[in-house]
Amino acid sequence: MKHPRRWILLSTLVLVIGATGCTTPVTPPTTAPPADQTTAQLKARCSQLIAYFDRYAVGRSNDSDGRRNHTRLHAQIDCDRGLYAEGIATMEALLRRKKFTSPALGLPNEPEDED
Repeated sequence: MKHPRRWILLSTLVLVIGATGCTTPVTPPTTAPPADQTTAQLKARCSQLIAYFDRYAVGRSNDSDGRRNHTRLHAQIDCDRGLYAEGIATMEALLRRKKFTSPALGLPNEPEDED
């Protein structure tokens, strides 16, 4: 080793920077539900979006993730825990990524047939 002090200084600097980066808390962005919607309406919308995804966005091929889609599962867990705004936002983003438009409010929230 030609410059052992340099290596000690660099390794100490890396450790300090790494430790500082690990202590920074990461808080997810929170979305507040619209003031004009009740909890029952938000819950209905959340289940409507999940049912819509299950009916139309799930493929029947072996390569489809279908109801095992992790984003969909995360949204369902949010809705089950009462975090309706987060679940709705997640499902709307998932539907947009799959090139679907979100259904209008008031459509049936259950799929027509369960296979």
